[in-house]
Amino acid sequence: MDPERLPRPLVAVIPIVVLIGLLAVVIALFGSDSLSGGSQVALIMGMAVCVFISMVFYHVPWKAFDQQIAKTLGGVSITILILLAVGMLAGSWMVSGIVPTLIYYGVQLLSPQFFLLCACIICALVSLLSGSSWTTIATIGVALLGISHALGINEAVAAGAIISGAYFGDKMSPLSDTTILASSSTGVDLFTHIRYMMFTTGPTFTLTLIIFAAIGLGQGTDSAVHVHQYTEGLASTFHISLWTLLVPVLTAMLIVRRVPSLIVLFLSALMAGVLALVLQPHILTQIADDPSLPTAAALTKGLAITYYGATAVETGSAELNELVSTGGMTGMLNTIWLIICAMCFGAVMVASGMIESITRVVISWVRSRVGLVASTAGTGLFLNVTTGDQFISIVLTANMFQNVYEKQGYEARLLSRTCEDSATVTSVLVPWNTCGMTQSTVLGVATVAYLPYCFFNLLSPLMTIVVAAIGWKIKRMNHSPHS
Repeated sequence: MDPERLPRPLVAVIPIVVLIGLLAVVIALFGSDSLSGGSQVALIMGMAVCVFISMVFYHVPWKAFDQQIAKTLGGVSITILILLAVGMLAGSWMVSGIVPTLIYYGVQLLSPQFFLLCACIICALVSLLSGSSWTTIATIGVALLGISHALGINEAVAAGAIISGAYFGDKMSPLSDTTILASSSTGVDLFTHIRYMMFTTGPTFTLTLIIFAAIGLGQGTDSAVHVHQYTEGLASTFHISLWTLLVPVLTAMLIVRRVPSLIVLFLSALMAGVLALVLQPHILTQIADDPSLPTAAALTKGLAITYYGATAVETGSAELNELVSTGGMTGMLNTIWLIICAMCFGAVMVASGMIESITRVVISWVRSRVGLVASTAGTGLFLNVTTGDQFISIVLTANMFQNVYEKQGYEARLLSRTCEDSATVTSVLVPWNTCGMTQSTVLGVATVAYLPYCFFNLLSPLMTIVVAAIGWKIKRMNHSPHS
């Protein structure tokens, strides 16, 4: 946009201030139910304020908003399909006995004192191999959260360990879409980008593991009682069998073969559905809840409900009943609704030029290496809050700062790394961001609850600034150290 037509920065922040104020009111009124409609209304109102100011005072035509909204929503169409597939997978992995089997054996193998450390490492390895934090959290992450319940570990802390590990693996995997996007957006070779991230990501992940190891020492003091209750309840309700683990193994093989995430999730859900028909027919019949139907029809109805709707399995324990209940595709609809509203808000902020106006001010303040990196990291976080999507945040941050890094003589890999250290990992900390909404829905833990324990995600932006201040492995484009 022509700089002369950009809204003034003080004007540009008005929709953001309105949004934050409305979200605060919504959270105060609705609490944990704020994502069921209140937050969506806040986003729509914030969008309306942005459009009103832009059209009335800056004469931005509606067509500009219309085109940007269409473009933005088109870009998240696959994300919406992935969310629906995650709903199918979550329901089918639970009802088929995959997650109950993982919980059954996991609570007997994992020590409460080392659970957080192990959960973080396991999720890191799975995410590194799969290249997807979403897939990792929706599969092994859900099982690990169930194990944490049985071991008497706070679910918010467990979610923080799961998310920390998953986002480390996602960030460092050459299969990750965000890793590829950050490197390609800045013109950096993919493996050069990954190697350079180790100078900030390595220390951050090490520190994260130390913190979880320390916290774990005081966890699960009454785990023996919980473990007995969970194993007994699961064994009496589900057909616990190691054969159920065949589906995770086949899913891992699809991931290794680099099959697209949407296809992997869908095929995994189908395989789990077949497994449910073979091993858990009594569960499907219970879900169908229609004695008048023939057996085949009841099984079909039960499986369909498992994929699309809420399921409740009676285990004899209220706590365990809540753990094994699922929402299917229906359970993802509030998240999808919120994503659409968040994307629309981000789209009008971009079309109006308000995002550009604010970031121009930030860029104008850059006077040093530390200031440059800190401004980049701050912009990545800011865009996660305002646009509601990590992909948009990565691309916009890279585009806004590319010329600045070039003019100041810094290598593009410093920019690509800083984008990942901020935009990629902080997305899951924002309740209305696609990542924050998705992981909160999948794990059943509110974003604001797990946020304080996502140590990797919280420390990454700080570590990138610390490394910039030290100047470790940061060079000018002429390869002379910059001090």
